[in-house]
Amino acid sequence: MINLIPSDARSSFDRGWLRGSHSFSFGEYQDPKNTAFGPMRVANDDVIAPGRGFGAHPHSDMEIVKIVLNGKLRHEDNLGNVAVTSFGGIQRMSAGSGVIHTEHNASDQEEVRLLQLWFMPHTRGLKPSYETTSFDPDALTGQLVPIVSAEGGPRIASIQQDMTIYLSRLSKGDTLSFQQAAGRRSYIFSIEGKLELNGEFQLSTGDTARVEETPSLELQASDDVFFMLIDLP
Repeated sequence: MINLIPSDARSSFDRGWLRGSHSFSFGEYQDPKNTAFGPMRVANDDVIAPGRGFGAHPHSDMEIVKIVLNGKLRHEDNLGNVAVTSFGGIQRMSAGSGVIHTEHNASDQEEVRLLQLWFMPHTRGLKPSYETTSFDPDALTGQLVPIVSAEGGPRIASIQQDMTIYLSRLSKGDTLSFQQAAGRRSYIFSIEGKLELNGEFQLSTGDTARVEETPSLELQASDDVFFMLIDLP
């Protein structure tokens, strides 16, 4: 089963200093029928104005991943971590028993765009932790590159959940196959471009697909495409 959700069906907002869209209930957008997909709770596509950001605020029992698409994002927390991340960088925070952090656009001149992803951890009350990793943007072409996984690894952030986040770029006409194990699900987001799923479903920029009970996925680029695929329990 593939549930295609077009970009204009997502909840969009514009607060001047912050604009973007929510794939799941978040903040002022609340839909009791759209609160999660497996352990996935938040998928926000955010753009933060130059010099602006979120003041100190708490989190607990949540795995939070930030994928910076352009610009620079600055993170600081009460664990003593400070980091500035640009495209090719990943920030992963396990909020666990509790953490307080801030995040800001590190530039006074250009916007920063990021994907903000939240997942329930496999265990509550974990010790909070934070890490930054980086991937090679040139390696994304023609393959699914893991950037976050339960096991972690060289250039792969670790996460306290049985899942993997992949990024990929395909040129028009190129294809990839992905095998979805029994009982698992996939979340696909077209960051930029057009992607066809199993010869039937077409994703354009900003569209998402929630995939269940579909053992094999054939992904074909209808146009040059940059996309994310998340394998979830």
